[in-house]
Amino acid sequence: MFIDKAKIKVISGSGGNGTVAWRREKYVDKGGPAGGDGGKGGNVYLIADYNLSTLLDFKYKSIFQAEKGENGKTKNQHGKNGEDIFIKVPCGSIIRDVDSGKVIGDLVEDAQTLLIAQGGRGGRGNARFTSSVRRAPQFCEPGEPGVERELEIELKLIADVGLLGMPNAGKSTLISVISAARPKIADYPFTTLVPNLGIVKKPDGTGIVVADIPGLIEGASHGAGLGHEFLRHVERTRILLHLLDVLEEDPVKNFKIINNELKKHDARLAEVPQAVVLNKIDAANELKVQMLKEKFRQMNYDVFAISAATGAGTKELVNFVSKKVEEIPPPSFNIEVEEDEAAFDHDDSDFFITRKKNEFTVTGGKVQRLVYVTDLRNPEAVHRLQNILKAMGVDKALKRAGIKEGDIVKILDLEFTYYSED
Repeated sequence: MFIDKAKIKVISGSGGNGTVAWRREKYVDKGGPAGGDGGKGGNVYLIADYNLSTLLDFKYKSIFQAEKGENGKTKNQHGKNGEDIFIKVPCGSIIRDVDSGKVIGDLVEDAQTLLIAQGGRGGRGNARFTSSVRRAPQFCEPGEPGVERELEIELKLIADVGLLGMPNAGKSTLISVISAARPKIADYPFTTLVPNLGIVKKPDGTGIVVADIPGLIEGASHGAGLGHEFLRHVERTRILLHLLDVLEEDPVKNFKIINNELKKHDARLAEVPQAVVLNKIDAANELKVQMLKEKFRQMNYDVFAISAATGAGTKELVNFVSKKVEEIPPPSFNIEVEEDEAAFDHDDSDFFITRKKNEFTVTGGKVQRLVYVTDLRNPEAVHRLQNILKAMGVDKALKRAGIKEGDIVKILDLEFTYYSED
């Protein structure tokens, strides 16, 4: 199954929480704070893999989450960092952020990587908060949250050569003859419903990637036939081979129809070098073949007459293509990639207040994580929590929500009576 568009959800690992701990060892006078820092959360990367040619894997798995950082430990031990994950995508994958619509990556080279979600920083343990005036801190920090985002991946296959032509021009037969690809072949229109890739060996032993694109027809730009759905896969080719069925009534007219549809899809495609391949000469009138050759040569095209069914002329065609691929530089992709700030956005300081009579519940990632790592039995730790919540604007938000003295405020398991400091 060929899939060239997919949506995935990625979540980087959240950082581990710091720890409140104390050093208690025999013969060590007074001990002291010994709470370690939390480990960093794992990052999420995309990595281009030359061996992939479809986004099929994302049909079965579309949510990817990196490992969380481990919480800090006693004896000043740092929590273990979360493992990074690398998601493989085919070369030619364009990455968009669903929320902003920005193109944040274009992976064209094998092993090229892109950081799409950075792991959260680990929280500091209480040993990190000692000072000349604070000898025994009773608090620690929560770890940063991971980054959660939705991405759209669009594949534009990276092939050296693209095969174009009307349905039944013989593209699938040709690619099966010159490469090891085995596409479906039958004597009816639109046998090929998805692009096929084949590797053609050059005389020096290296390979050329050839893409067989499903046949276009007149009106494809308006959705006729298979439309322009797969033309994106020839946008990055170095040369196009335009196959024409010489048994058709007017191959020249068909040639013009296809090129007109190319221009409607992308004007740049009209500038990609083309060679004309006259197919099915084994069953054609020789005079007609010669006339067509002359016609296209007058139009300044390289012309080859072949029979994909018998293999006649295909060796000369492969030699020509091998030479052209070496001569023609790879096209510049001209895809504008924007700076991706969302990959590093760990801000979850937003909070929400819900009211039920005289009871106000505060929810929100950062608020709840702060409460989670606060020792509510310790006045110093509670005082620090109050100062942080006030700095975050929780106090002002409660007033805007209509809180009065004596009302109840709840955050997770923390419940207290509100009194204004004004």
